[in-house]
Amino acid sequence: MHVTTGDGVQLAVRDYDPPTRTHTVVFLHGLCLSRTSWEHQIDYLLRRYGDSIRIIAYDHRGHGGSSAAPMSTYRIDRLAADLDEVLTALNVTAPLTLVGHSMGAMVVLAYLSRRACERAVDPHGLVLVATAAGKLAQRGLGRLLGTPATPLLFKVMERASEPALKMLAAPVCAALSRWCSCGPAQRATLAATAAEALATTPVSTAVGFLPTLRDYDVYPTLGSVRAQTVVVSGGADPLTPPAHSRELADAIPGAAHLHVRYAGHMLQHEAPDVINHAIRQAMTAHADAYADSAVTAR
Repeated sequence: MHVTTGDGVQLAVRDYDPPTRTHTVVFLHGLCLSRTSWEHQIDYLLRRYGDSIRIIAYDHRGHGGSSAAPMSTYRIDRLAADLDEVLTALNVTAPLTLVGHSMGAMVVLAYLSRRACERAVDPHGLVLVATAAGKLAQRGLGRLLGTPATPLLFKVMERASEPALKMLAAPVCAALSRWCSCGPAQRATLAATAAEALATTPVSTAVGFLPTLRDYDVYPTLGSVRAQTVVVSGGADPLTPPAHSRELADAIPGAAHLHVRYAGHMLQHEAPDVINHAIRQAMTAHADAYADSAVTAR
C-alpha cells in the first residue's frame, strides 16, 4: 500500500496485519537501502510469532518504491514526521517496537525527540542498529561530511544528470560491498544489496541527505528515552564506529549494548541472529532481560 504524507509524497508500505496481533514492529531502513534490507528479520518474526505480531516496513521518501521529493525535504526531522504519519495512517497502537538501521535508527531517535503531543504513539521497545546520536563528521568515514565536498555535492546535484552520477557512483558502491568482513555468501548478498540500492535509489537522494547527517544531533534528548532499548554495533563498521553505540547505550536509561566484533555496517545480513535476538529483547516486558543479554553479549 501507499501512505500519502502531508506534503504529498507517496510512501511505499508493506503491512503484515493479522487480526489476532498483540504487538507491532516497525522497521526503518538506512540511507540508499529499502525495506527489503529487513527480509531476514521479517521472515524470522513471522515464523516465530505468526499471527500474534504485526509487522510494518516502508521505504523512506526518495527510496525504493516511495516517490521522490524536493531535496530540501531530505532531512531526518522530515523523516521523523513521515514516521508519525505512517503510524497515524495505519492506526498503530501500543505495544510498539521500532527497529532502525543507520539513518533509520536516527529517524527513530528524532521521532522520540518530538514533543509527546506530536507523536502518534510512544514505543515500548527500540532496536538501534549501526547508528549514532550525532558527531557523524568526527569519526570514521563520516569525517568526509565535514569537508567542503558535502555542500559542493549538494550544489552539483542541482545540475548534473542522474545517469552520469550513477556511472560515477557504481565503483564506490562495489567497493563498499567488499568491506564486509564475512564469508563469500554474505559478501555476495551485500554486493546484491548494494547493486539494488544503486539501481533503485537516485543519487540525488543519497547526496540530498548528506547535510542533515552532518548536522544531526539528538544527544540532549537521549536521557529522556523511556523505551526498552537495545543498541547493536559492529566492530568493523567504518561508517558508524562502535564509539557511537557505546555513547548511545551509556546515555539511554537501561539500554543494553550488543557488540559484534567481526561485523561491519550491514548487521542485518552479517549477524542476523544477533539482530533477531535484539528484537526479541526489545519486545520483552521486563527490563531485567536486557541486563542479562548485555552481560552475555559482552
